[in-house]
Amino acid sequence: MRPQRTLAALGAVALLAVGCADRGGSNSESASASQAPASALPADLGDLKGVCHKGDATSSPAQGVTGDEIKVGVFSDVGFTKNQEYLDAAKVFTSWCNDAGGVNGRKLVAEIRDTKMVEVRQRMTEACREDFALVGGSAALDGMGVKDRLSCLLPDFPAQLTNAENDGSDLQAAVQPGGVTYASYAGFYSWLMQEAYPGSAGAVGIINGDSPVTKYLGAEAVEAVQGSGGTMAYNDLYPASGVSDWTPYAQSIKNKNVKGLIFYGQYSQLAKLEQSLTNIGYKLDWVDANNNAYGDDFIGIAGDNVLSTQNNVVDLGGVYPLENAASNPATQQVLDMYAKYAPGAKVTLPAIRAISAWLLFTKSAAGCGDELTRKCVYEAALKETAWTGGGLQAPLDISNRDQAPACYNVEVATPDGWKPADFKPNSGAYRCGAPAVKLTGEYAKPLTLADVGKSMADFK
Repeated sequence: MRPQRTLAALGAVALLAVGCADRGGSNSESASASQAPASALPADLGDLKGVCHKGDATSSPAQGVTGDEIKVGVFSDVGFTKNQEYLDAAKVFTSWCNDAGGVNGRKLVAEIRDTKMVEVRQRMTEACREDFALVGGSAALDGMGVKDRLSCLLPDFPAQLTNAENDGSDLQAAVQPGGVTYASYAGFYSWLMQEAYPGSAGAVGIINGDSPVTKYLGAEAVEAVQGSGGTMAYNDLYPASGVSDWTPYAQSIKNKNVKGLIFYGQYSQLAKLEQSLTNIGYKLDWVDANNNAYGDDFIGIAGDNVLSTQNNVVDLGGVYPLENAASNPATQQVLDMYAKYAPGAKVTLPAIRAISAWLLFTKSAAGCGDELTRKCVYEAALKETAWTGGGLQAPLDISNRDQAPACYNVEVATPDGWKPADFKPNSGAYRCGAPAVKLTGEYAKPLTLADVGKSMADFK
């Protein structure tokens, strides 16, 4: 697993162990679409003009493409998690785009590929047989389908990446920052330990779910902390299925005099741990709740007492905060789109990434005109070297999948909800120019075309 993600896989492992449908982080609600705007929405989104429009496309140059429509696959674990966020994003975006004329007149058709958590390869086989591309989706065990995707030369525009084999793999244009050889949260940890809470640098702790999928995620986090000037004083595992009594863990954290704590897992378990810490009278300088917790669900579960005592912070990875949507035209428009096309649906951090992925695909496809091929749309996406999704996120070079994340933004949990922390942003809502920390450990690598006996010469 690569560092930059919302840690869906750990939630998946926990769920497979306990058999429930509450994947860590995916239920995070930060805004809801409740009332539809009275007037039609514009075809522009933020600073992206004329994203969707009518046209005179007539040919059928590739699988999944006709003169009338473009069929794309949307991966989701919805059959297991019961979480609709990627389905809602697909419905909202395709409805909005098609109302504006589609992609040069072709309607977008989203085919939901429900993996039911463990059927990734089966759904990939179907996508390989029918779809033009994959757009705006995610699967907790996405690494299972990479070889099949590369073998059938299927391009991927994912909302979120999880497993190391997939993150940064070939034929992928991702809106989620990341890098094969860099620590993703170096800027965040540098700010925490060197500026905001310098007393915590010598006493950082980490507690991680005990599963093969996520153990080395903890190793990457340790590297990030140490590379950012910190010292690990505590490193522990807990059962992936959860803990009924967190008091022994809380006592260990207190005994080690931990000042800053990194938690990987379901935010419902984090809330229980923090309640135990609060009950024994121990207050941490900060808790990295990871951005799974960004949303109203964690606020409600943790409660006022915990949130007033423990300092929960997260790095949104350069996505504009939903609670401040009124100050950002692109984010506000997404909320308006949800209000019109999926009233009452949750707008989550992964959903915003999904909309950004849809925008990247659509803009790239529109530039190909009538002769819409996989090679054209993929190469067009790689030309986006400062992609912001119209203003939904900090600039990202889509062409470079091995780059240290340059920008970050920090949120803090309060009894009144999530709010931007005082992290001294220097570029709008973001702080850019983050330090780069190289990873030196042995981690799995993303798969390439060469791994399946293919090359770019085969890609049409």
